[in-house]
Amino acid sequence: MPQLIEPSPALHASWLAARAEWEALGTEDGAGRHLVPEQGLDTAEGFRLWTEALREQETNPVGGYVPATHRWIVEDGVFLGAIDLRHRLNGFLLEAGGHIGYSVRPSARGRSVATWALGEMLKEARARGIDQVLITCDEDNEASARVAEHQGAVLEDVRDTVLGRKCRFWIALDD
Repeated sequence: MPQLIEPSPALHASWLAARAEWEALGTEDGAGRHLVPEQGLDTAEGFRLWTEALREQETNPVGGYVPATHRWIVEDGVFLGAIDLRHRLNGFLLEAGGHIGYSVRPSARGRSVATWALGEMLKEARARGIDQVLITCDEDNEASARVAEHQGAVLEDVRDTVLGRKCRFWIALDD
């Protein structure tokens, strides 16, 4: 059974293996990598600093970023993916990024891991008093759209953004 955990330096090797899977497909998982771009994530120290920055963003965001909760999807000590909850939207997030972003390594896809993780993160959003959540995905990312729809998302529109053409979904969080 998967679980959501705080980012941990202990998962360095597993995270590197997941990164290699994404790179083999010519894609890149975001999951907060922008927080310490100057640090080499291949090194134990750089990775530790990055996981620390991810945990710190929840209460002490830097560089103009909004507070966010970062969680890793893990099963039996293996990094399967990541999910992030931004506690509020700024202009960029309202246009293109949304409240929640998620990614699952290619070898763990097709098991409803993202759908489960999104359901768990929606509980966190509700507990934080967020009454509706925006989720965006690339127009051609049907799997991500299905994940959002499985959790009750309603498509608002598809629009051109600074990140390309995005589908914008809203999920109402009723008590």
